[in-house]
Amino acid sequence: METHITDSLRHAEAGREAEAILRKCVHCGFCTATCPTYQLFGDELDGPRGRIYLIKQVLEGAQPTEKTRLHLDRCLTCRSCETTCPSGVQYGRLLDIGREVVAAKLPRTGVDAVMRNALVTLLPRPGLFGPAMRLGQLFRPLLPGALKAKVPARRDPGPWPLVTHQRRMLVLAGCVQPAMLPGINAAAARVLDRLGISLVEARSGKNEAGCCGAVRHHLDDVEGGRDDARRNIDAWWPYVETGCEAIVVTASGCGVHVKDYGHLLSGDARYAARAKRIAALARDVSEVVAAEAERLAVLLGVSPRLTIGRVAFHSPCTLQHGQKLRGVVESLLTLAGFELTPVADGHMCCGSAGTYSVLQAEIAGQLRKNKLAALGAGQPAMIASANIGCITHLQETSAVPVRHWVELIDERLRERA
Repeated sequence: METHITDSLRHAEAGREAEAILRKCVHCGFCTATCPTYQLFGDELDGPRGRIYLIKQVLEGAQPTEKTRLHLDRCLTCRSCETTCPSGVQYGRLLDIGREVVAAKLPRTGVDAVMRNALVTLLPRPGLFGPAMRLGQLFRPLLPGALKAKVPARRDPGPWPLVTHQRRMLVLAGCVQPAMLPGINAAAARVLDRLGISLVEARSGKNEAGCCGAVRHHLDDVEGGRDDARRNIDAWWPYVETGCEAIVVTASGCGVHVKDYGHLLSGDARYAARAKRIAALARDVSEVVAAEAERLAVLLGVSPRLTIGRVAFHSPCTLQHGQKLRGVVESLLTLAGFELTPVADGHMCCGSAGTYSVLQAEIAGQLRKNKLAALGAGQPAMIASANIGCITHLQETSAVPVRHWVELIDERLRERA
């Protein structure tokens, strides 16, 4: 694609990166076949190719309009188009750059600005979000239906194993997950404990790890997102220096962001090298468990022909398109004896996409309806996923329980203990 990026952007790192990405696009349109919003609207501007043209225009000096922003906001950043693209266009990075430039040229106003500021203020701060969620859970029976659906009932996460193994790994606590579904990290800790690995959270002291930074990054506060990354690096670095072999992430949405720290902070002389090291150490929990599959099989003692329940697995976009981890969780669930039901259009987004389900509720609701229909077609007893956003979004209207897959493995191991 021919480009004429403005001089000011061409001399900036982001501008050079955007120009290189744009020039890879050959207008083929393969991306539209796997774009959730294009499938819903049939509008070229609500597909990756159309959004690329909008971003190109802005980078070449055109003044963005509310229509420009509308179509960029409607993108879920699912990156399914990247999986489909034969030219290797890094659409996700181009979208980040485009949105940042649009935000600078066309500041948000009104309800949209208030909503985004509220989300940026509340969600990344466990000290604020945690008490608010606990209050909501306390009064959950009295909440109206729509709000009640967004507040999961409190569940006992179960015990966290003591640190007893020579092998140690860090785990990202996250921002909303400790308050909403604390059992996920606890289950991961128990599973890894059985595999001879101690999982620890950096949640005490002056430098306390928390939000990965994705919330702020995708809500126009890119520098705030970088600050979150820096805080996590400071909190994790002493553990890295003393031998922690990996940083485990149980939310695939957070995982794809942590794995991008090296890129996010490449221009920060103080943090660039450490950010690159942290990104290299980041692992989705499925990668860690899969590396110990032989030992897990012994612990489970499951016959390959024995199945104990039907499960539909929803692979989050951040797992299959962002981290390129396809089939890993499915193999672990099969190893544990679960029968996986077929899921049509498994590459399509469920509509969660971080804060998208709040800011674009109507579109998110339609995508969820489609996804639940596909997941339910095989009559599963359980739906499993790998990201807290997908789990809570699907569970809002699902008649079938939705769980994190590592919780199912944990329960199987406890049954066999």
